[in-house]
Amino acid sequence: MAGTAPLITAHAAEFRTALPGGGALIGLDLGTQTIGTAFCDAGWRFASPGRTLKRGKFGADKALLDALIQERAVRGAVIGLPLNMDGSAGPRAQASRAYARNLSVLGLPILLWDERWSTADAERGLIAQDMSRARRAQRIDSAAAAVILQGAIDALAGGFI
Repeated sequence: MAGTAPLITAHAAEFRTALPGGGALIGLDLGTQTIGTAFCDAGWRFASPGRTLKRGKFGADKALLDALIQERAVRGAVIGLPLNMDGSAGPRAQASRAYARNLSVLGLPILLWDERWSTADAERGLIAQDMSRARRAQRIDSAAAAVILQGAIDALAGGFI
């Protein structure tokens, strides 16, 4: 439908309906200074860390993300939603929702995915790989994006919604 805004949802079932044929996805972990990226295959089986981008003005962020999306033929985006531990939404969650609305200009359906514990899970994984503290600092955002994206695709592909 021409003129219809892309879907932005926190419900995996709605997102899956918007992508009946599957397709590659990008996962984003939005920090105040960086954006961690991750990608998954078209069959939604596995997520892997991508690049960590330096966050700037939205126009610059959008151009970088659009280039990655075009390069990998991405069909949808999963953005980490930083909820409070009690499940409520604070200022960081509101900022992620606003970023999703801005990013919707790229025309992709967007799934907002609960990212509680994603950084801690990513950190444990990097430590298990015996990665130095300095190296972990360079990779934590993209590793967290992969944790977020993997959680979402597990729900999407397995129907755990």
